[in-house]
Amino acid sequence: MSLLLEPTAEIIKEEKIYSQMGLTDEEFQMVENILGRLPNYTETGLFSVMWSEHCSYKNSKPLLKKFPVTGERVLQGPGEGAGIVDIGDGQAVAFKIESHNHPSAIEPYQGAATGVGGIIRDVFSMGARPIAVLNSLRFGELQTPRVKYLFEEVVAGIAGYGNCIGIPTVGGEVQFDASYDGNPLVNAMCVGLIDHKDIQKGQAKGVGNTVMYVGAKTGRDGIHGATFASEELSDSSDEKRPAVQVGDPFMEKLLLEACLELIKSDALIGIQDMGAAGLTSSSAEMASKAGSGIEMNLNLVPQRETGMTAYEMMLSESQERMLIVIEKGREQEIVDLFHKYDLDCVSVGHVTDDHNLRLLHNGEVVADVPVDALAEDAPVYYKPSSEPAYYREFKAMENVEPEVENLEETLNQLLQQPTIASKEWVYDQYDYQVRTNTVVAPGSDAAVLRIRGTEKALAMTTDCNSRYLYLDPEVGGKIAVAEAARNIVCSGGIPLAITDCLNFGNPEKPEIFWQMEKAVDGMSEACRELNTPVIGGNVSLYNETNGTAVYPTPVVGMVGLIENLSHITTQAFKKAGDLVYLIGKTNTEFGGSELQKLVHGRIFGQSPALDLETEKQRQQVLLQAIQQGLVQSAHDLAEGGLAVALAESVFGTNGLGVDVDTTGSAVTALFSETQSRFLVSVSAEQKEAFEAAVSDAVQIGTVTDSDTLVIRNEGNTVIQRSVKEYEKSWRGAISCLLN
Repeated sequence: MSLLLEPTAEIIKEEKIYSQMGLTDEEFQMVENILGRLPNYTETGLFSVMWSEHCSYKNSKPLLKKFPVTGERVLQGPGEGAGIVDIGDGQAVAFKIESHNHPSAIEPYQGAATGVGGIIRDVFSMGARPIAVLNSLRFGELQTPRVKYLFEEVVAGIAGYGNCIGIPTVGGEVQFDASYDGNPLVNAMCVGLIDHKDIQKGQAKGVGNTVMYVGAKTGRDGIHGATFASEELSDSSDEKRPAVQVGDPFMEKLLLEACLELIKSDALIGIQDMGAAGLTSSSAEMASKAGSGIEMNLNLVPQRETGMTAYEMMLSESQERMLIVIEKGREQEIVDLFHKYDLDCVSVGHVTDDHNLRLLHNGEVVADVPVDALAEDAPVYYKPSSEPAYYREFKAMENVEPEVENLEETLNQLLQQPTIASKEWVYDQYDYQVRTNTVVAPGSDAAVLRIRGTEKALAMTTDCNSRYLYLDPEVGGKIAVAEAARNIVCSGGIPLAITDCLNFGNPEKPEIFWQMEKAVDGMSEACRELNTPVIGGNVSLYNETNGTAVYPTPVVGMVGLIENLSHITTQAFKKAGDLVYLIGKTNTEFGGSELQKLVHGRIFGQSPALDLETEKQRQQVLLQAIQQGLVQSAHDLAEGGLAVALAESVFGTNGLGVDVDTTGSAVTALFSETQSRFLVSVSAEQKEAFEAAVSDAVQIGTVTDSDTLVIRNEGNTVIQRSVKEYEKSWRGAISCLLN
């Protein structure tokens, strides 16, 4: 028996204990109305986690409805563990991205590690074998011991989990900005392969069928983790350390293999990961989706601590656990399967037809609540929205060019900015070659993995420039989707669909809700235009520290299909004599740019503009040229503009250089961040065919064997420096800041 005396239903109401759990006065009244009585302590806990923003999306649901979620390739859209897209030949790709921001802010190693573990479970709970992990990370400037500590520990946590479980960490992005000083963002993405016939759903169907608990034992870690993720960080957040789960990748590897064997059994009815809100969300959601109920005896739940209460067991977020529903009478074969992997597998309840979640503990009914009230019928709020004053101020500004005295040295400084600098310090800690399918490793526009037994491959990326979103969330939202698609196209892939992680501040502030609204509008429009539906994702709100919000950061995870391995393209120049082309006109656009931040120390003004029709047309034309074998290398122009893209295309090429000539103002030509532009190289023999195929490509120079980066402007040399020198600055920047 637990030594904890839980408060009575009357005390919960009188002393407003529910508010400490995250329920408002109105919400508690709603619970009372639903039940027709006061909820007890355990029931109050169930509602508090299921009605948290993290589980119910109560503040974001009205916005999420705007996303396009269907398409001819979409086999599973939002609402399950992961979305699934058809890639032909009876095969499909499952993928999803999720946040683990708050846990990573107070316990960075375990916060990041369990973020990876949780997203992997989301993918294999669909019946897919995880083949790759990616991430999208945001930290403050690498200047304080705390930010350096968070950065080092988060990367170590991602590496520790991914390397141990044997799934390659193949790509991602890391950006640094003061807005993330107190609240880092740690978004993890997993990609899996599945045959159409193996797709599973998280549903508890069939009255009398058995509910089984499999995997690790339940402890007291992660209790109220979902609620903790739905509030702002403050100076007292360190006290929430118990709300951070502890991961065991070796246990997860066993669970993964057992579950992939389980899906071959026709005894399996439904399967769901115990993620946020643990046993509560998995049981309530599986029953609600199936239009059934579930009764469970919590005394049967495998526990690793003594005297756990019903409340603790239902709200624990211990890792590496799944809830499954099995055809009645076939439990033993499932028990045998899991015991082969040395895993707990216990019958804890059964499916009922009364639409309730009924929990028994020590012979008593400790909770009896409608599953739909927990899962589907959570309150939905239409928050007030108002345009911030700073936005109007920025919109009124002219596009001005920052003043630069020494172009050669400015490029050197830009290459050392941690957002642009080489991320080798990060990805060298990841095993990105395990399972030997990685064709393009981290460091190019997108990671590429071949699909064994076929001529096909998958390209994958994560993207978001949050500075643009801060300046103009609608345009920035479009750019996030467009840039992800550009990265896929530059790798030779057809963009298929996106998963997103909407990281914002406190939605109860009208200016923050406005940012969310506008960002979703922009992303939705781009997804429609580029034919990349949203197949799932995650919302992470309340990313604020002591009242200051992070930049709006709706991260886009995108997967593309490369139809033939011969189409795979990387950003590095290939051989001397190749011709260098710029696709797309350059305008004076420096709002939110790396140069603006370098020169002024802050960002302001208008974000770069984006025309989606132009974007789509350029992507399609370039992809066709790549598929026809006319392109040697391709790279999208992003942070730092043309000069940075040229440098990145020549780094790692062992002795190659480049000689180009630009027109117009040198600062704009070199460093503007105008969108929808690509840098490609083409062999001299393909010159005519390429120019016929890509009409708006302009030849600006050639690849040389001089190991020198030469940039002229209107014929005058403005940059001439050895590639090795620039590369040294770029490669060493992050480790130099950490030391």
